[in-house]
Amino acid sequence: MTLDEKLAQLVGFWVDQGDEVVAPMAGEMASSTRYEDATAHGLGHLTRVYGTRPVDPAERANWLWAEQRRLQTETRLGIPALVHEECLTGLAAWKAATFPTPLAWGASFDPVLVERMARAIGGSMRELGIHQGLAPVLDVIRDPRWGRVDECIAEDPYVVGTIGTAYVRGLQAEGVHATLKHFVGYSASQAGRNHAPVHVGRRELEDVLLPPFEMAVRLGNVRSVMNSYAEIDGMPVAATPEYLTGILRERWGFDGVVVSDYFAVAFLETMHAVAAGRGHAAQLALEAGIDVELPSGDAYLEPLAERVRDGRMPLDVIDRAVLRLLTEKEELGLFDANFDEAPTRIDLDGPEHRAIARELALESVVLLSNDGTLPLASPARIALIGPNADSAEALMGCYSFANHVLAHHPGTPLGFEIPTLGEALRARYPDAQVTSALGCEVEGGDVSGISAAVAAATEADVAIVVVGDRAGLFGRGTVGEGNDVESLELPGLQRRLVEEVAACGTPVVLVVLSGRPYAIGWALDGIGPDSAGKVSAVLQAFFPGEEGGTALAALLAGDDNPSGHLPVSLPRSAGAQPFSYLHPILGGPTEITSADSTPVRPFGFGLGYVGFERSDLRVAAEVPTDGTISVTVSIRNTGERAGTDLAQLYARDVVSSVTRPVAQLLGYRRVRLEPGERVDVRFDVPTSRLAFTNNRFERVVEPGTIELWAGASCDDREASGVVELTGRDRPLNGGLPELTEVTVLRGPRV
Repeated sequence: MTLDEKLAQLVGFWVDQGDEVVAPMAGEMASSTRYEDATAHGLGHLTRVYGTRPVDPAERANWLWAEQRRLQTETRLGIPALVHEECLTGLAAWKAATFPTPLAWGASFDPVLVERMARAIGGSMRELGIHQGLAPVLDVIRDPRWGRVDECIAEDPYVVGTIGTAYVRGLQAEGVHATLKHFVGYSASQAGRNHAPVHVGRRELEDVLLPPFEMAVRLGNVRSVMNSYAEIDGMPVAATPEYLTGILRERWGFDGVVVSDYFAVAFLETMHAVAAGRGHAAQLALEAGIDVELPSGDAYLEPLAERVRDGRMPLDVIDRAVLRLLTEKEELGLFDANFDEAPTRIDLDGPEHRAIARELALESVVLLSNDGTLPLASPARIALIGPNADSAEALMGCYSFANHVLAHHPGTPLGFEIPTLGEALRARYPDAQVTSALGCEVEGGDVSGISAAVAAATEADVAIVVVGDRAGLFGRGTVGEGNDVESLELPGLQRRLVEEVAACGTPVVLVVLSGRPYAIGWALDGIGPDSAGKVSAVLQAFFPGEEGGTALAALLAGDDNPSGHLPVSLPRSAGAQPFSYLHPILGGPTEITSADSTPVRPFGFGLGYVGFERSDLRVAAEVPTDGTISVTVSIRNTGERAGTDLAQLYARDVVSSVTRPVAQLLGYRRVRLEPGERVDVRFDVPTSRLAFTNNRFERVVEPGTIELWAGASCDDREASGVVELTGRDRPLNGGLPELTEVTVLRGPRV
């Protein structure tokens, strides 16, 4: 291969890139290179062929097949391009299914269903000739002020790792390579600001931020990783071999391809100021371990070629990256691919997609409070209030095609069915009188509609007030990439709307459609029959996707039982951030500070229309540090209808060589129970789940006393026990990450 042919394989080309801002600083970084010139020596990646503009999938597939044939026949090497797309809430393409956002995956606590979803997404991508998906996001949530929280799964690394790995397996089972992002530290940014510096200690990095990535690499065999934009302690990840080579490849054995986040190589010059020009940036990134520059070749083409020709850049580093990219293309079957006949009939939102979307939406909605108003039996008069009540966009996340791309193309139809909550409620209650009142917009200060909303609520049997976010990019919207906030109050006048409607005395059901948890303790306080003027029930839905409106209507009516649980603590205030349930003693409330960071609802919390009782936790008194802790707990449905509980097992290391969290999730499992049914749930916990980085920066399992408990959340010690880990410190020297096995032992009804 010539130098030009090698470099051509290490870059992408964004064929449709225009003025729309669908990536950070995309307008400023737009390439002026003609497509024909960029592909003269071949091409590594085609960037977002389907995901940049609303193009008909079948017509675009015909174009893509022709372009791949041209690369096969009109370039010397005849190597087709690898096609990548975003696929965080489904394939980000026109007319494709839109699933719940990743924060909703976390709320479902259902990796099996997430894997099914990923397989459906992967099948659609494969049909369109797409080879690589830029998902999942494995950043552990550290601060809900960060705009990209809706792209994340949870604040617990084990939940992020298990669900994220399930997504990887599902996508790759369909022959599409998953891409982990953003490796590493991106979500721990200063003050919750996008692209801000990261200040984390080595222990937090090792014990909280890295484990999900390790699980997806070593247990999921992921084939691609994307770097983080972050700089950690002054070291940009994109230029730091310690992360992209030392940890990822040498320690974990990753043998796939590392791609740059969009424009991340150029950012080494423009935003980090560690590179004196694009060629220098390219060399730093390649030597650190970034094999492919996306979305285009701003640094890896002519600027890099110049450094090779004058002897500053060794060719063997380029050869290493080229070999990795060509190996990936071979794995994907591109060298032998036939592009004679493009698909002509493509359904990207078929019955299977919609069934999965509905099931995941149902499982992910969290009931935060209820005074008995829910479920709604058969109200005769419903006041439907709020800016998100009849908004399809409010059901979808930032990386949905609708909010990410179609926002730049007003008047273009969505291309798929997505009933709003209002439409779904009217269908569910055809005999009810439904009166709609906007009240206020998501953003802005117009109060003129609030009085009409109060009037509508006064005449109704129940007021359903639907508030929350509108996802978007870089200031367009209230949450999403670049939409970071200083306050965790509901945007605009939405709190005022809720409070004034609640004051009229009609029962109020608050539905929050959002991409981050908000500080809504004011709506949860004082819930009960004597609390006039308070909200009667609160449902939290994290952008539940195309079937979210239908799912919410079913849950409000009691056709299904709420079973979602909080994957992130519900914050008390913005001033209490950053907060994680994985905090040491000093991270919680103490008598030596007047500030209280305690969340208003803890991690793992979620109510339903039935109650569950956990009891009789059984565990051996002693287990060696290299053993398995078997814990059994009984769970009983105390209600009169079937329901699904989330079995949760937590632990606390009482005394250790470094401070440890006051609670740590060891394992979880959704358990469906009939009325009165009791089951035993057994958690087989490898002791490595209790490993941590000690005071010598060694990852070990230490002997000592471990408190264990099961309950309705991390704070609920309903059934508890103690186990003593015996023996010596057990070093973990590179063994595969171990998972807790959870088994439901069915027994007779009680």
